[in-house]
Amino acid sequence: MEKAKYNIGGMHCSACSAAVERAVHKLNGVEEVAVNLLTNSMQVSYDEEKLNPADIVQAVEQTGYSASIMPGSGGGSAEGVTTAQGNSAPPLENPALAGEAARRDFAEKERLDMLHRLQVSIFFCLPLFYLSMGHMMGWPLPACFLGLENALIFGLTQFLLLIPILAVNHRYFSSGWKSLVHKSPNMDALIALGSAAATLYGIYALYKIGHGLGWQDWAMVETFSMDLYFESAGTILTLISLGKYLEAKAKSKTSSAISALLDLTPQEATRIRDGQEERVRVEDLEVGDILMVRTGEAVPVDGSILEGQAALDESALTGESLPLAKGPGDQVTGATLVQAGYFRMRAEKLGQDTTLAKIIALVEEASSSKAPIAKIADQVSAVFVPAVMAISLVTLVVWLVLGAGLEQALSMAIAVLVISCPCAMGLATPTAIMVGTGRGAKQGILIKSAQALESTGGLTSLLLDKTGTITEGKPQVTDLVPLTVSESQLLQLAYSLEKLSEHPLAAAIVQKAEAEGITSFEVENFGQEAGQGIYGEIAGQQVLAGNLKLLEKSGLASPDLQAERDRLAQEGKTPLFFARGGEVIGLIAVADVIKADSAEAIADLKGLGLKLAMVTGDNQQTAEAIRRKVGLDQVVADVLPQDKDREVARLQLDGERVGMVGDGINDAPALARADCGIAIGAGTDVAIESADIVLMSSSLKAVATAVKLSRATLRVIKQNLFWALIYNVICIPVAAGLFYPAFGLKLSPMLAALAMSFSSVFVVTNALRLRYLPLGKN
Repeated sequence: MEKAKYNIGGMHCSACSAAVERAVHKLNGVEEVAVNLLTNSMQVSYDEEKLNPADIVQAVEQTGYSASIMPGSGGGSAEGVTTAQGNSAPPLENPALAGEAARRDFAEKERLDMLHRLQVSIFFCLPLFYLSMGHMMGWPLPACFLGLENALIFGLTQFLLLIPILAVNHRYFSSGWKSLVHKSPNMDALIALGSAAATLYGIYALYKIGHGLGWQDWAMVETFSMDLYFESAGTILTLISLGKYLEAKAKSKTSSAISALLDLTPQEATRIRDGQEERVRVEDLEVGDILMVRTGEAVPVDGSILEGQAALDESALTGESLPLAKGPGDQVTGATLVQAGYFRMRAEKLGQDTTLAKIIALVEEASSSKAPIAKIADQVSAVFVPAVMAISLVTLVVWLVLGAGLEQALSMAIAVLVISCPCAMGLATPTAIMVGTGRGAKQGILIKSAQALESTGGLTSLLLDKTGTITEGKPQVTDLVPLTVSESQLLQLAYSLEKLSEHPLAAAIVQKAEAEGITSFEVENFGQEAGQGIYGEIAGQQVLAGNLKLLEKSGLASPDLQAERDRLAQEGKTPLFFARGGEVIGLIAVADVIKADSAEAIADLKGLGLKLAMVTGDNQQTAEAIRRKVGLDQVVADVLPQDKDREVARLQLDGERVGMVGDGINDAPALARADCGIAIGAGTDVAIESADIVLMSSSLKAVATAVKLSRATLRVIKQNLFWALIYNVICIPVAAGLFYPAFGLKLSPMLAALAMSFSSVFVVTNALRLRYLPLGKN
């Protein structure tokens, strides 16, 4: 299944995005399509054997909009594909960065185009407005525009001033007409109908004035010189262009977090070849290159330190404000800043494989996705514009039937067309999602989709893994308890077996043995029992290493061993038993240090009203000791990986919306099962793939931050949808003159245009509040 992203031009409202979505969804081979009004983009998953990018572009263009594939976004090679700027895009080293750069360029081009339209509109609208209103307001006007005998000059001059405004805003008419032809009317259709009706009526009035002057029917001349609607048409288009420009500026701020990440990308690096330093472009680096990085420089790409020491500021990626000390063997991430020191490093990940590129790709993909709550806007927008057109027509007919003049009836009908704003409805969800996911990225919280954002905000229960989540995940040996061998023999046998394991407890034993200079035996037939331990053969004898369950399975458990396990477990230590040749030879206790801020983070999560439980493979006593230290209410101990998955499913059956927080391979099934899976501290690749949210920080406080951010984003989405809907519920009846007979309340088309423009600006501005939401430090 191929996935590609496209720039879509000409969209202005939710009806536009819905029309594009419907057109593409009809194509044979399209699996999923999501159109984002905010970013003017579309993401399509399709079967490349049944469909190609050209077919998708053609389907969009037939709907009346323009489309171009984003460079490096999939859908085949970027070479030769026309970009939004109309140039042929060369193959790109980093698709994630290239796609975001192309989207930003496309958005900037749209903003500049809107600015040009606004400037031309204002230049001609000001004299048009002055001329049309001057004689009523007593403003000074040249004599050639005064008096009934000059009525034709007065009207014709207004028409000539209107023509440039109509010309520069022709896109509303072309797009609106195409949408009507394709039976999917959008906001442009409403604007086009409203301004066209005013213009055509004004032209009709010009003919009536000419007729009146020819026949010296001064009453007719006076009547129609007051009924010229040219200033309404010009002002409507100018005010809408003003609103659209302000909206475009505000929308650009919603992606500021992505732009900030994009701007972090280093452009050059210092490469060492043949003992000589040379400055090269980052795009020219190869895996294995040796690089020099000094104080004040950004790490060019991901890699590992070969020599040197430095303090690195990783706050831009992880949200952690304190610099981290790094030395030989440590991994470093591209775009992090060297605050002090210097080092030589080996380049290991380039282009789209770097952490920064993956972060940008995740954030960009999340901002392009749709939250389930957005379906409300989609359903309403599908019928909204046709309904408004029907209401406008009914308004015109009813007022004419009630005896109102054509001017009043037409004014109210046009006001209904212009004030009805599906833009605000279409922007309600994507603006909040983009700002929310962008704010999360700044905090080191990578939200993979809008659905994940919504799910996190609705969580009621949270399951926490222990190792690497509540604890540091770097356990240390605390007790050596030999039974039938010496301490050194026990440690040597344990080292031989455990160095073949990837478990964090094994790493503690390996570290202890290597620190004491212990050598290892050769191990044959190595294997492992999930959730219990490992085994192998040393010098022809079967050797076991694991928990009491493994001993019980082998028939080696005893009450004394169980008592010793319980004693150590009550101290928060994890005992590992070792047996050789069917005899238990000793045990090694390992303790995993609790993270300094875990207790505070758990208190924060409880303060958010979440039910918390720790799920761990440790025995009950060890788990209880940790529970008491961090303030948890519940633990589920002695669980296998599949048991974590079952615990998630059990809570879901009880009606809970469950989140799972973990960092290991054994957490992946539960992360995938949960309503929202959260991988902490960047975790393992498997955990990241299974999770809905990835936390770059290793602090559990980032989980509380993610929940707060998700809830705040959901709150803003609901506020925006409420505003968009209630705005139309209130304004359409007012524009239709429903309150005019009783209260004399009505709206002119110009005021309607102003109100419509600023409704969209309000929605975007409301979403921007998320940028300043106090979330605390991770």
